[in-house]
Amino acid sequence: MAADEENVDIDDERNVEDQTVKKAAKHDSVRATDLEKVTDYVEEAEISSHNISDAMRVVSDRQTREAAEKQQKETELSRVKIVKEDIDLIVSEMELSRTAAERVLREHKGNVFEALVTLTN
Repeated sequence: MAADEENVDIDDERNVEDQTVKKAAKHDSVRATDLEKVTDYVEEAEISSHNISDAMRVVSDRQTREAAEKQQKETELSRVKIVKEDIDLIVSEMELSRTAAERVLREHKGNVFEALVTLTN
């Protein structure tokens, strides 16, 4: 009788394993069909040369505009009068290069106090 119980237990284990394998295979096939639905949904579209040229024109215009704005800002900064002693003060106190100190000072219209406050914050 013990041998019959062992055979039944082995058969039950095999049935459970078979059911688990069948469930896994079923889920895999469902996942595969779901994946196919998602990938088939998007259709490939051809990009026209007109759209590309419009996009390139927009990018080029933006770059040109930004370059002009940068040049205008540089021109405005170069007009600001600064004192050499102020540059020396910023260089010695903040350990910056002369160019960086001059730039910060020009951005703050020659005001040493505002330049130093900005550099410390």
